[in-house]
Parts: sequence; C-alpha cells; structure tokens
Amino acid sequence: MPMAMRIHETGGPEAMRWEEVASRPPGAGEVRVRTTAIGVNFIDVYFRTGLYKQDLPFTAGKEAAGVVEEVGAGVTAFSVGDRVASASLPGAYATEITAPAAIFVKVPDTIADETAAAMMLKGMTARYLLRKTFRVEAGHTVLIHAASGGVGSIATQWAHHLGATVIGTVGSPEKAELAKAQGCDHTILYRDEDFVARVAEITGGAKCDVVYDSVGQAAYPGSLDCLKPLGMWVLFGQSSGPAKTFDPVMLSQKGSLFMTRPTLFSYTATPETLAETANDLFDVVASGAVKIEIGNRFALSDAADAHRALEGRQTTGSTVLIL
Repeated sequence: MPMAMRIHETGGPEAMRWEEVASRPPGAGEVRVRTTAIGVNFIDVYFRTGLYKQDLPFTAGKEAAGVVEEVGAGVTAFSVGDRVASASLPGAYATEITAPAAIFVKVPDTIADETAAAMMLKGMTARYLLRKTFRVEAGHTVLIHAASGGVGSIATQWAHHLGATVIGTVGSPEKAELAKAQGCDHTILYRDEDFVARVAEITGGAKCDVVYDSVGQAAYPGSLDCLKPLGMWVLFGQSSGPAKTFDPVMLSQKGSLFMTRPTLFSYTATPETLAETANDLFDVVASGAVKIEIGNRFALSDAADAHRALEGRQTTGSTVLIL
C-alpha cells in the first residue's frame, strides 16, 4: 500500500501522520507517479499550520520528482518510465501520487532526481523573480533576504550570474560564508546589524533596485527603506509572519515605489509557461552557473523533523525527503 503524510487537523509538525493511503489509477489526462524524492518548502508549513487554507484532511507537500508508472487516457506528453517532476503536486509527501499530467515536466538526464525535487519550487521561484517579476540585468543592485536559504541560495547565484551586485541578509557568520561562496557581494547579519543602515553604507546611499523579501513582517518596513526611488519590493513569502501593518501610502512617501506579492503558480499557469520556466532552470543548473545545494535529507516518514529544522532556521540550501 502507498504511504503518505496526512494532516487531519492543522497545527505543529506533529500534525502530520504517517498513514496508508489508497492507490488510485489515473483518469483521463492524469498520470500515476512513484515518487523518488520530495522537496520541503515553507509553503508546506503554511498549509500545515492553517495559514494557507485547505480542506481537511489532506496530504502535505507540493513538490516532488519521480517516475511515471501509469498514464491515463489522452496523455501523450509522457510515457511509462519517464522521469518527471512538479512544484504544484496535490499531496507530494507520499510514496505514490496520481495527478494531472499538465502539472509535470520531464526531467532531463543532466538532472538527478534529488536535485529536481530540491529545486523545482525554489528554482522556478528564483527564475520568475529574477527574469519576470523584476528583470535583473548587469549593473542592478539587489537585496535578497534569507540569502542562504532555499530560494535565496539559488537566487543569489543566478543574480550573480546575471551581473548584478548582490546584497544578502543572513542569520549567522556560517550562513554569511555560504552566501559569499554562492556569489553574494555583501552579507548582512540581520540579528546583529541594522540591515537598512548597512545597505545604505554598502551602496553609498544609492540603495537597491529591487528587494526580494521572503521574510515578511520582521523585515518590514525596512525592506522599503532599502529601495531607491521607483524601486520594487517583491514580497514573495512570510517566514516571520505577514506584513500586517502595510500601508500603500508608504510607497509614495518612500519614493514612488512598486510592490508586488507574486506566486509561482501565476507565472506557470499554462503548460507553455511551466515548460519555459522549468527549462530555463534546468539549463542554468546544467551549465554549472547555479548549483543546487541539498543541505538536509530526511526520510519521508520523518517529515515532522524536517519541518522542525526548517522552522527553527537550522537548514541551509534545500531540504529533501527521500524514500
């Protein structure tokens, strides 16, 4: 019988239960996939705690790689044996998943299963942030909060590859060294330093073209104060909680700033945009310009420990669940 991490009531990591689930043959337009590696992301925490709403009970997780075991009627893009991955799986924390074929992409031979699972959501997020939401080019100065984290470590490398000056906030000297090794030109220890003052110092008062903020409340309104006039605050996460006190008038007061709250799923809503996003990611990783660090591995049945480590800021790079 397939196994899965099920959530019957929202709450802490202990809310996830390792249970048997029924195997479901694929219907029209679906594929059945045997998972080989599963990505762990903060969005999984948001659903587990109830911050993001989902009908109960449900299987946790959104990102995985695996092998196609069966295809449903009308599916022509995949065959049995194909290696695939997705960042929008309904219930990825499972040994087997049946889901629409349209949410999967083929994984090229140059990318290992663990790497695919570690990077699909975080890597495609970095891609849309840097190439679509605000198109980073050589000469831009960017601030990336949590620069040594899952999205941050990929975005740092990619922004450096694009020729930007990269400033990153991190939580410890060890994470600062990691961020520097990945292309961060300047690191700021946010627990010990005033990151707004340090950004002003680093840039000689010119500030940044864009701030990529996955932190939320703890970095607000400081993120706005790091932007030059007409700069963009890209709030794509809320690991410290939502920025509840946000007042749009502040955008005008601080230099006619732009603000957006994007999601990956808006940028990959069609098979064409999903393929474009994934293929750009595969290419930049295969080229060696971006390396995917898997900093932590847990058994799928130990997913609660993975969540504790993630919420406790004890992880670097990507975390994967293995089978």
